[in-house]
Amino acid sequence: GGVLENKVIFWILDKITSIFRAVPFIILLAIMSPLSHLIVKTSIGPNAALVPLSFAVFAFFARQVQVVLAELDSGVIEAAQASGATFWDIVGVYLSEGLPDLIRVTTVTLISLVGETAMAGAVGAGGIGNVAIAYGFNRYNHDVTILATIIIILIIFTIQFLGDFLTKKLSHK
Repeated sequence: GGVLENKVIFWILDKITSIFRAVPFIILLAIMSPLSHLIVKTSIGPNAALVPLSFAVFAFFARQVQVVLAELDSGVIEAAQASGATFWDIVGVYLSEGLPDLIRVTTVTLISLVGETAMAGAVGAGGIGNVAIAYGFNRYNHDVTILATIIIILIIFTIQFLGDFLTKKLSHK
């Protein structure tokens, strides 16, 4: 068993996470439109896109973190528990042991978020995705589409570089 293990709550959260991960983001935007309207009083635009973005990114990140924590050396956690560590001490052990991998999955999540925000832009949320579609693709202005794509690629390369740099710096392998 893990720290604060609860099989029923885990099962419920696991299924909810799986549902949000299974639905393609562009469909999630449409399905969650009524909830967006309820929360932010609109179903279009950047504020409305925040609701499905939050659910999608949380589900993706939660699953990534679950995998990282499950793969940690259980011996280190057991040693901390055997030495009388408090709950927060054990959380600290999890974080220190898993930090490089947590940074790695955070990097992947941020890159996924860039792609999802670009998709949200295609349905009225604004941003670089909207520029690429509305001013580039829809107007047959391929230069705008290509430039927007290059900007997105540069953003992703920057996120990846920083994630790799931090992972190497903090890795104790």
